[in-house]
Amino acid sequence: MEGHIIITGATGVIGSEVARRLVASGKKVIVFARSPKAAEAKVPGAAGYVHWDADRLSGDWSDWIDGAYGIIHLAGRPLLEARWNEEHKTACYDSRIMSTRALVQAMSVAKKKPEVFVSSSAIGYYGSFERCEDSALLKESAPAGNDFLAKICHDWEQEALPAEKYGIRVVRLRTGIVLSTQGGMLQKMMTPFSFFAGGPVGSGKQCLSWIHLDDEVSIILEALDNTAYTGAVNAVAPEPVSMNTFAAELGKVMNRPALLAVPKFVVQLLMGEGADYAVKGQKVMPSYLQEHLFPFAWPKLSHALADLIASGR
Repeated sequence: MEGHIIITGATGVIGSEVARRLVASGKKVIVFARSPKAAEAKVPGAAGYVHWDADRLSGDWSDWIDGAYGIIHLAGRPLLEARWNEEHKTACYDSRIMSTRALVQAMSVAKKKPEVFVSSSAIGYYGSFERCEDSALLKESAPAGNDFLAKICHDWEQEALPAEKYGIRVVRLRTGIVLSTQGGMLQKMMTPFSFFAGGPVGSGKQCLSWIHLDDEVSIILEALDNTAYTGAVNAVAPEPVSMNTFAAELGKVMNRPALLAVPKFVVQLLMGEGADYAVKGQKVMPSYLQEHLFPFAWPKLSHALADLIASGR
């Protein structure tokens, strides 16, 4: 097979939407997954479902790299879905580093190499800040931070970069907080709001650099096909907001008050060390996307929340 598109992480909220859009457009999609059956149930209609063990640097899956048009790499153990301990942190780090290394190694030996590698990263690359005013507007040229999330993102990107040596266009997608009712921060915050118990998390002063799920998917697909896209790309909406503003806007859309803040100590009970990142944020700008005139469908938070909640996506 030639000209196909490989996607990892296709059972996640973002990956499943990307895969569905590609399948609907008639693309030949090959899904790499630990459980091909689960992937097929989540994303029907793909051209193939391949067992992929991201912890191994080689395997039968590597044969599919040869002749592929592009690879979209979104896989990685969820960072904030479990209480943090050293085992969880190591697993989150290794899942990103080893999987990216394995893909790049397979590209290096492919006879016909992919044209493009869209490799996931995150705005955690820049470090985390407790208040919006503590951070300047962060563009793609800003340096990496020095906390654990920054190290993951920096090292993750470093594993993707060697693909450039083989003539492959590499896009390092630094994604912000993706808004969806199907998972992530928005889904978690909606539950207490439904019971009139919603409010900001932590001090409320931290910045949230967010993006509507539809725009996230569109950015990934643009990066796949637009040869002008290369290097680091901040996948965030143009208007970052404070947690207080986010909670207030969510309350308006849900017709609920946003009065009951969740103190940091409560988050710590649930998440351990991970609470330090759940109550911090970054003020990130999509400079690369703006320079390339990317047409955001949902640049305003209030409109994005209203659409997602109305549609249940």
